[in-house]
Amino acid sequence: MGGLRKLTASFVVSGPCGVAIRDRLKHLTPQDEVVLRAVGAHQGALASRDLKARCADGLEHGADTWAARKRELTGVSSSRIAGAITKATHDQWALARRCQAAYIRNLDAGSRTLRHRLSLPLGEKGTKRAAGGYRSKNEWFRKSRRLAMLEARHTAAVADWQAGRVRVVRGGKRLLNTRHHLAEAGLTEDRWRERWEAERWFLAADGESGKRFGNETIRVTPDGEVSVRLPAPLAHLANTRHGRYTLTARIAFAHRGAEWADRITALRAVAYRIHLDTERGRWYLTASWQRPAVQTIPLAAACARGVIGVDTNADHFAAYRLDRHGNPVGDPHRFGYDLSGSAGHRDAQIRHALTRLINWAVRVGVAAIGIEDLDFTAEKTREKHGGRKRFRQLISGMPTGKLKARLVSMAAEQGLAIVAVDPAYTSLWGAHHWQKPLTTPRRKMSRHDAAGIAIGRRALGHPVRRRTAPPPHDRSDRAGHRTAQAAPGNRRREGTRPPTTDRPPGRPPPNGKRKRGTSASNTVRDAPSTQQRVQDSLTHTG
Repeated sequence: MGGLRKLTASFVVSGPCGVAIRDRLKHLTPQDEVVLRAVGAHQGALASRDLKARCADGLEHGADTWAARKRELTGVSSSRIAGAITKATHDQWALARRCQAAYIRNLDAGSRTLRHRLSLPLGEKGTKRAAGGYRSKNEWFRKSRRLAMLEARHTAAVADWQAGRVRVVRGGKRLLNTRHHLAEAGLTEDRWRERWEAERWFLAADGESGKRFGNETIRVTPDGEVSVRLPAPLAHLANTRHGRYTLTARIAFAHRGAEWADRITALRAVAYRIHLDTERGRWYLTASWQRPAVQTIPLAAACARGVIGVDTNADHFAAYRLDRHGNPVGDPHRFGYDLSGSAGHRDAQIRHALTRLINWAVRVGVAAIGIEDLDFTAEKTREKHGGRKRFRQLISGMPTGKLKARLVSMAAEQGLAIVAVDPAYTSLWGAHHWQKPLTTPRRKMSRHDAAGIAIGRRALGHPVRRRTAPPPHDRSDRAGHRTAQAAPGNRRREGTRPPTTDRPPGRPPPNGKRKRGTSASNTVRDAPSTQQRVQDSLTHTG
C-alpha cells in the first residue's frame, strides 16, 4: 500500500443506554431551601468521609470493606442513602484511577518522543510519522531538561499506581484552584465559598424497581409532587409522615415527560439528583434511568437509503448527501458553530448545529449519518508538534468525544443510525478525487466538502476514488461494471445509447429553437481537395 496504514472497518455506533431529563424547582419557600441545604450539607459530609476511607483502603478494597463502610453510614442516614453514597464514592475512585492510567500513558508517550528527537543530529528533518531533530543547541538543552522532568513525574505516577493512591477532591480541582485566583475569576470569597459548598453537597438517590414511583428516597409523583426522605439526624424537619419532607414546588418534565410518567407508573427505577445553580440562584431536579441494550441494525440496512457524510472541523460541519451507490446528491451543506467562550456556550453551539444537521437528514429521507471516529489523544502532546501551538490549540478545542456521544443520543430520538468510519486520508483523498470534478461556477467545493463525500463513501463500503480499475476482457463490461457506484440494473457499456442531439422526427427541440446545421466552408483552404498529390521522382533529390 506504499506506506499507507491499514484502514479499520466501518461500524454502526451503539445507541444511548441512559436518559437524563431536568426541570426547575420553582416557587420554593425559604423553609424548603433551608431543608435542602441542611440535607445536602449533612450527606455531603458523609460522602467526603466515605471517599477518604475508600482512598485509604487503596488496592485492599473488597466486598467486606465496602459493607463495613455502608454499615457505618447507615446509622447516621439510612440504608438507601448509605448505598447511594458508597456507590458514588466507588465510581469516583474508579474514575480517578482511569485518569491516572491515562496520565501515565501520556507521560510515557512524551518521553519516547523526546528521547527520539534528542538522539537525532541537530537540524535533521523529520517525516510524516516521526519528528526530526531540534533546531539549535539551546532547544536541545531545554528539551533534555524537560525529559528529566517528565521521567520524574512518570516515576512518581507509577509509584502511586502500584500503591493504589489517587488524587481526587470532591468539588473539583479547578474550583479548588480558583480559590487562589479570585480576582481573575471575578469572584469574591463569599461567592466562591457558596459555590464550593454547593458542589460538595450530596442530594441524590438511586432508583429501585418495584418501589413506589421507582424511588423511595426522592419520590416524585405523576402530578409533580416532590418529597425527600430525611436522614435520621434531620428527622425533626419532616412535615409529612415517615420522616419525609414535601416541597411546595411542582415539576413537569417537558422533554420525555411521557416516557418518565410511564416508568414511574410501572414502578420502574428512576434516579434523581437535586442541585443548586449558584450563579442563577435556581434549584433543579434531574431524573435519569437506564434503557435496555438494543442491538444495532446491520450496516447494510442502515445505509440502504443513502447516507450523509459529515466532516468535523474547528468551526463547522461539512455535510454531503450520497445515494446508496455512493453518488453525491445536490449541493454541500455547512452547519457552523462557535467554540469560543464558556463551556455552556460551546455546548449550546454544538447542540444547535447537530439539531440542524439531524433535521436536514430527516427531511431528505436518509437513515444514517457517517462521521469520523476521531481521537486526538495522541496528537495533543507538545512534544510531538513542538512549536505548532495554534495547531495544538485547534485540535484540543474540538470536543470529539462529547460531540460523538451527543450526536448518537440526538440521532437515536429521530431513528437515525450513526456510522463511524476510519478518519485516515479522508481530507486528502476527498480533495484529490472529488473537489475539482464537482466544482462548478454555481457550486463552490471546499476541501472539507470533499472530505464529507469521502466519509460517506467509506460508510457505504465504497472506495473513495470515483472509478475503480478497469475489468479484464479488453475493458468491456463482460466482467462487470467499471464504476463502483453503478447499480446492477443500469445500462452497460455495450448498450445502445442514442446521441444526445437525436430526437424523433417532427418533434421540436426542448427550447423551441432549431439547431443550425453545419455550414459549408467559404474558403479554398478549408475546402476538401479532390486531386491526388503525386511525388515526381525526377525532381526528388537525395
